Amino acid sequence: MSSPVVPIVPAAPASAPAQAGNGSAAPTAAQLLAFVRRAAADAELIASLPLDPDGRTWVRLEGPGGSEAWLIGWPPGTGTGWHDHAESRGAFATASGSLTEHSLAVRLPSSGWRSLELEEGVDRERRLGAGDSRAFGQHHVHEVLNESATAHAVSVHAYYPPLPLMRRFSRTGSVLRLEQVERPEDWQ
Repeated sequence: MSSPVVPIVPAAPASAPAQAGNGSAAPTAAQLLAFVRRAAADAELIASLPLDPDGRTWVRLEGPGGSEAWLIGWPPGTGTGWHDHAESRGAFATASGSLTEHSLAVRLPSSGWRSLELEEGVDRERRLGAGDSRAFGQHHVHEVLNESATAHAVSVHAYYPPLPLMRRFSRTGSVLRLEQVERPEDWQ
């Protein structure tokens, strides 16, 4: 028996910033964005990432203020699938190639659901070429894709607090389904 489909409406504004574990202020979205922009502009760092023609590659970086950061290589035609970053806010910058981000302007319930019906008008799309970047708040639901048929893309991502979990979703039309919850040990 399938679970009921719950309607979801547009998101409310994000809450105030948390404190970093060392007692200092946690990095802001602007600081995360500045970090990913600097790292994406570092030609030596970008060139150090091994690129695999068949799958994404990644290297963990030291982010600002205790944040989690990653350098990621995207072969042609690869993507993340729909997911969120739970309570973490983040930023990413494209260093080379081009990425497409599909996102939802909604705030999902933190628990107690398996499928949701999305309202019309919540879909967003951004194309981020080399040098482009963006920041996002908590509970941001998106998928990131390298839609190129021939060129790799490379990007830098940072999250604070470090990712406690990621929820993975499938989507059919206006219905979003929770498929899996991943913990840090699943991707490190």
